[in-house]
Formats: sequence, structure tokens, C-alpha cells
Amino acid sequence: MHIHNNPESVWDLTAKRNTVAVVSDGTAVLGLGDIGPAAAMPVMEGKALLFKEFGNVDAWPICLETKDPDEIVETVKRIAVGFGGINLEDISAPRCFEIEDRLRDELDIPVFHDDQHGTAVVVTAAILNAAKLVKKNLDELSVVVSGVGASGVACVKMLLSYGVTNIIGCDRTGAVYRGREGNMNYMKTWFADHTNPDNRQGSLSDVIEGADLFLGLSGPGAVTVGDIQKMGRDPIVFAMANPDPEILPHEAGPHVAIMATGRSDFANQINNVSAFPGIFRGTLDVQASTINEEMKKAAAEAIAGTITTRQLHADYVIPSVFNRNVAPAVARAVSRAARATGVARRSRSI
Repeated sequence: MHIHNNPESVWDLTAKRNTVAVVSDGTAVLGLGDIGPAAAMPVMEGKALLFKEFGNVDAWPICLETKDPDEIVETVKRIAVGFGGINLEDISAPRCFEIEDRLRDELDIPVFHDDQHGTAVVVTAAILNAAKLVKKNLDELSVVVSGVGASGVACVKMLLSYGVTNIIGCDRTGAVYRGREGNMNYMKTWFADHTNPDNRQGSLSDVIEGADLFLGLSGPGAVTVGDIQKMGRDPIVFAMANPDPEILPHEAGPHVAIMATGRSDFANQINNVSAFPGIFRGTLDVQASTINEEMKKAAAEAIAGTITTRQLHADYVIPSVFNRNVAPAVARAVSRAARATGVARRSRSI
């Protein structure tokens, strides 16, 4: 009866205080695509292990036998009482945007689509350090993004929050611009309305000329050596497609100042494991009701700050995924940001 009479005590008296649901429908599994919920189960189990290993968060894999947004939202709402947070994983776009938005509106616990926001956090962390290394201000960067899906949109939203406005996104059709009619959806319309200030049109090869940063979140072969050679002074290339990046380091390397991928066998591996364990650790420690933009930016800056100015160099703009200092630093930064923005239920970390 104590919890019935004092509902907030559920955080102190049950496993809710340290549990996260890892929810997927298996429609957008990294490198595999739409493989279904059963085949996605090992991936979600692996995610749960990473939560525990790096953040000491108890995560439960939950794969749903439905692709219907209404059914996914309703199912998550019904089980949410037993969890301190929801990590959405490998749900295809554009449904992932709707599902996350609805759950964030209807639940009083954090809902975090890692393919969007975890990627945005680690990419931003690497950009903060890379820009510092090549001595370019963020608000002066010219950015071309290949891939306008879940991760591409989230990365661009975070870059916009840092004052980066000269951004052009490209998909298979070419540059996304205001007034484009073919191959559009509501998120691409948002993208067109908030980027590409000069409303440039054409292929990726057309718009990459003079760019400071290429951010690849698409697939292999999306950019060529010839395209890279058109970029501006000391170009930065983040080719994030897995397992095969948009361009390989040995191809782009001679023509760029900084090269990064999502792979562990190359320098500068940009991987979400640097973000999500610490983000949820910090969120759960103060029993936050949401993960807001300030908390995500705090996480990105904490990851970037793990590398000192003396350590920073072209092959080390993002800390190793095995760096044990990262998750605690992220957790502390996220907890502070949650308290500062008024979304923490606890005034101090557990």
C-alpha cells in the first residue's frame, strides 16, 4: 500500500530505478535492414549487455511482432510502468519519428531513439574536436550530409543548435531543397525548410564543392575520391555507414585532414556506445522525466572533453569505445543538465 499511497516511491522501492526497455520491431537493423523481431533479438541482447557493462544499467530486450505505429505505441505504454526509461532501437524511418514523438508526449519517463539521438551525440562530439583541430568555427562550417533518415535528421538538428546553418542534405534523388516534389516525406520537408539556405539543387557531387565536412549516414560508395577533392581547406570526412562506409579511409585519407568511420578497424571509430550507457546512467541517477536537448548537448561535450587538447590529433578526435572514463563523465554531465533544466525528480544523483 505504500507505493499506492506514495506513487513516486516506486523509484526507490522497485527495480524501476535502474531498468530500461530496449524496444525494436526489427525493421532497420544496422547493416541488415528489415530482418524482423526474432532475428533482431540477438542485436537487442547485445545492446542490453553494453548498457550493463558500460553504464551498470539493467536493460531488457523487447522485440515486437508488429510494424504498426499505433500497436507499438500502445504496447510500450502498457509496459512502461516497470521501466525507468525506454530505448527505441532499429525502427525504420519515418515511423520512428512518429513513434518516439507520441511516446515522449504520453509517458513520464525518458524515451530515446538511439539511432537518432545516440548517433547525433557521438557525431557532434567528434565534430567539436575535429573543428577545433582544423581551427574552424562551428558556425562557419559548410556541411554536406549523405542520408536524410533518422540519424541524418537528428545529427542536423543538433548541429543547428550549435549554430551550424550551412547544411545541405542529400538522398538518392540528390539535394533536399524547398519545393522539391519527388521522394519526399514530412521529415524531408522539415529538413528542406531548415537547411540549404541557398536552396541549392543537383547531385551530392554538385553540392559538395567547397564543403568543410562530409557526413555520411547512407551507404557504401555514396561519395568518390573526386568528390572529396572538391571540398574546401582541411576537409573532414565522417563516413559512418556500416559495415561498408561511404568511402574507405585509404581512398579518402590522402585528401582529407580528418577521417572517421563507424568501424573498429580504422582510426576514429564513432560509435553510439560512447553515448547511450552514460546518458541513461545519468538520467536514471536523477530520475529524469525526459532526455532533453540540453542533456544531449551535455553528453556530446562530455565525450569530446574526455580528450585533452594535448591528446587531440587527426587520428584521435573521439575517445575509444573502451575508454572507461567516458560513461561516468557523460553520466555526470547529463545529471547536471537534467537538474539545471528542471526535469530531474531527484535533486542529486544516487
